[in-house]
Amino acid sequence: MGGRKKGYFAAEGLTDYALSRHGLLSPDHVRAPTLPSLPDNRNGAYQTYEQGRNASVSCACHWTVNKAAGADLGRLWGECYTVTPCGIFVPNGSAVRAPEDLADVALHVGYQSGSHYTTIQALEPFLPADRIKLVFGGSPADRVDQLLDGHAPAATVFGAQYYLMEQLGFRKIVDATFMIAAMVPRGVDIADVRGYFAALRRAQADIDVSHQPYTRYYANELPERHRALVDVRRFGPGERFVFEPYTQAMYEATQAWIDARRIFAEGQSGSGAYRDAVIRLLAAE
Repeated sequence: MGGRKKGYFAAEGLTDYALSRHGLLSPDHVRAPTLPSLPDNRNGAYQTYEQGRNASVSCACHWTVNKAAGADLGRLWGECYTVTPCGIFVPNGSAVRAPEDLADVALHVGYQSGSHYTTIQALEPFLPADRIKLVFGGSPADRVDQLLDGHAPAATVFGAQYYLMEQLGFRKIVDATFMIAAMVPRGVDIADVRGYFAALRRAQADIDVSHQPYTRYYANELPERHRALVDVRRFGPGERFVFEPYTQAMYEATQAWIDARRIFAEGQSGSGAYRDAVIRLLAAE
């Protein structure tokens, strides 16, 4: 891993650690069924927190982490967040040319995951809510399969999958860039968490100067069936850390946005107070 080779963690006093990848990327031996047998896949990012993630720091879109922290499934790290490139893509031969053309089109997204919320947010300026038709197609890699197989007329993808679809000539109809937040379970040493993010700040500075030496690591984020289709050296810098606070105003506005759109059933998620759900170490706003 780049962080270990470059000494970012050692520079922050972190020498005993393990990095893991959450299984949302659909390895080659586990491929979701496609339409017409595609199930309504309602196992998304929020459900992984309900099931319990075995990590001292994990991440997901800020909507899901916000709601999970509000339900006391961990605490949102409030000292920084990230922003990831994301878009709604269609095949190059599609008749869809503008966001308005997506009215009543099946849009493949992940359930209660970043692509779910951001698709709604991206299309609301163009379409009424009842014309936005979501299909819960599973992981980012599953949705790539559905686009490649011709089973998805449109899908929302981000990160490595965003660059993959772009390189393969799929057309981005609307940008859907969104925020990602980190979750910290209760009982984790906060000093170690601070060191972890300080190390990532060092890494972000190197990527900002020149991201090309690091694009090879995208190969670790793609199943082989997709990696063989693209040249990751052509990918962009991807998700970027923003070392600004996740404020109380952000937290409360996000809770209200989710609730207004009834993305969660009543009682499914939490709405705990900011002071209980979010870790803030810096001076109060």
